[in-house]
Amino acid sequence: MSIDLSQFHAAFFDEAAEHLETIERLLLESQPGQTTDGEALNAIFRAAHSIKGSAGTFGFADIAGFTHGLENLLDRIRRGELPLTAGRISVCLKSRDVIADQLAAHRDGATAVDPGRLAEIEAALLAAHDEGTDMPVPVTSSRPDGGHYLLCWDRQLGHPEGLQDRLAALGTVQPCGEQGEELVFQLQSGLSATDIAESLAFWLPPGQFRLEHLESQGDEAFGVFVDTQRVVATSATEPAAPVDEGWGLFAPPAAATADVSPPVAEPAATGSTPALRQATPQPETSIRVNVEKVDQLLNRIGELVITQSMLAQQVERLGTLASEELQRGMAQLERTTRELQEAVMSVRMLPVASVFGRFPRLVRELGQKLGKAVELQVIGEQTEIDKSFVEKLTDPLTHLVRNSLDHGLESAEGRAGAGKPPVGRLTLRAFHQGGHIVIEVSDDGAGLQRDRILAKAREQGLNVSDTMNDAEVWQLIFEPGFSTAQAVTDVSGRGVGMDVVRRNIEAMGGSIRIESLAGVGTTISLHLPLTLAILDGMSIAIGNEIYILPLSQVVESLQPRAEDVFTLAGQHRLLRVRGECLPLLALWEIFDIQPRVREAHEGLVIIITVASQRVALLVDDLVSQQQFVVKNLETNYRRVRGLAAATILGDGQVAFILDGAEVVRMGQGG
Repeated sequence: MSIDLSQFHAAFFDEAAEHLETIERLLLESQPGQTTDGEALNAIFRAAHSIKGSAGTFGFADIAGFTHGLENLLDRIRRGELPLTAGRISVCLKSRDVIADQLAAHRDGATAVDPGRLAEIEAALLAAHDEGTDMPVPVTSSRPDGGHYLLCWDRQLGHPEGLQDRLAALGTVQPCGEQGEELVFQLQSGLSATDIAESLAFWLPPGQFRLEHLESQGDEAFGVFVDTQRVVATSATEPAAPVDEGWGLFAPPAAATADVSPPVAEPAATGSTPALRQATPQPETSIRVNVEKVDQLLNRIGELVITQSMLAQQVERLGTLASEELQRGMAQLERTTRELQEAVMSVRMLPVASVFGRFPRLVRELGQKLGKAVELQVIGEQTEIDKSFVEKLTDPLTHLVRNSLDHGLESAEGRAGAGKPPVGRLTLRAFHQGGHIVIEVSDDGAGLQRDRILAKAREQGLNVSDTMNDAEVWQLIFEPGFSTAQAVTDVSGRGVGMDVVRRNIEAMGGSIRIESLAGVGTTISLHLPLTLAILDGMSIAIGNEIYILPLSQVVESLQPRAEDVFTLAGQHRLLRVRGECLPLLALWEIFDIQPRVREAHEGLVIIITVASQRVALLVDDLVSQQQFVVKNLETNYRRVRGLAAATILGDGQVAFILDGAEVVRMGQGG
């Protein structure tokens, strides 16, 4: 009986991606000159071995063959036969990139890896065996021309379905017909007999076939006749090939076996070569669940929140008629609903390390390119963020990191002149703050230059003043096309990106803030909600409409006095609050709806903070403060400026969730 392996492809691709992440992270932690057989080197080898074994099982011969070449090099390094040099680390990282592209080609139907690039990296892998050593290069090749085999199958058991196709996935196959009681196939492959037998054993009954390695392509055969059990046993006795992992399929990723510290790009100037940290295996029990199933469960929780809100309104309307038991039951239902919601949301949460893990290599390579010695410090990488944020954060953070390296950190000469250590420090930090996740990108560089920013703003025709505070000046760098770079490079300086960074963060319901001190450094903070699924908000009334403001943006509410409201230059209304003058925006004017009150002293004012700016919003009334289930407006209707999403109230009415930053821009004529 044959097994349709295509149903396991998704699990294979997910697992392989985790192994590649492990390989990259641990390689970047490795120090040139390392020769000891540390656990980190073993973890790198195991990850490559698992990818190779699983790829062979699923018939991805190109991946299995190429990874075999990388595995050979890693094996010699971990055994101490070759030192771990900077050159070998680079070759292994480039090989990791090739494997990632091969996986993408099979998973997404993308363009196959360029043969020229593939041949170049394969040659580099072979050359790495000779670099700095007198040991001979082993005769290996990741191309399917290094070995010839005979596969013999007892024909009394029938012809296994798709046998020839599966063999073709491992190399070049040619049927040889029947010989006695056996069906015989000749196979030309770059894989070893052990690897081929492991792949075949996944879908052929064990002990019912044998594999013969041919010394030559002729009919004369040389070699040991091995059945499946013997091949597996031989593999299991070699430390290089742990078969108890199930050849990689559904095995815990190598990352789970190593408790390693945050990735740190060591400064080039230190010259230190400490041994790799020993990793302690940590058993972990987990299952893979399709994220769509989690989303469906979260949607059901959302409907439960709506139902609970509806019941709460009905109980409130009953007033004194509601029994004490009913009120207690509603309170218990609210607590249970919130706990259930938090439990389900936690399933969607991933450590921010899945985002931060991309940057050690970027910092290493970009630092070398710019000629700057940089130490990357990662703090709080176990802080959890919503899975939907992982990919959305990559581009904004990449832009911020590249800016810090290119513009923030000084050259070695500049740092020496400023009395700073020659090695610059870049810090990525994540932590919880109230109902938010905060991610900081900090550097100990030159800091933002206030005078240069103001001068550039005037050149671009922006309305600026020397009396602006620092926070307002820093916000100018988010204007489209704004850049103070003296020269355009392929790293940064084209004036594109920072405005996109802000829009991307705001689209995620977050905000961005900047703190900078000349000569000391700059910190850019991203403030994001814990999740996009359920929102703590304040409902407000304008005419017959109900709108929702994210509670995270609300500072306070008040009823202003008439003498505190005045007009500037005949058009801009301002509100004086405890000596501070804030822009006063009427939501009914922005959305062109009929309000119940038009004068500020007759209604209520909600003060919000967006993009480090405090703004007063005029509304008719406050309704309530509660949790709201977020419904995607663009998916269910279309994108509407000023509105971030929609929700369903307890009485079944649809209400819109406001995009605070966009509302402010609309109110100020932006």
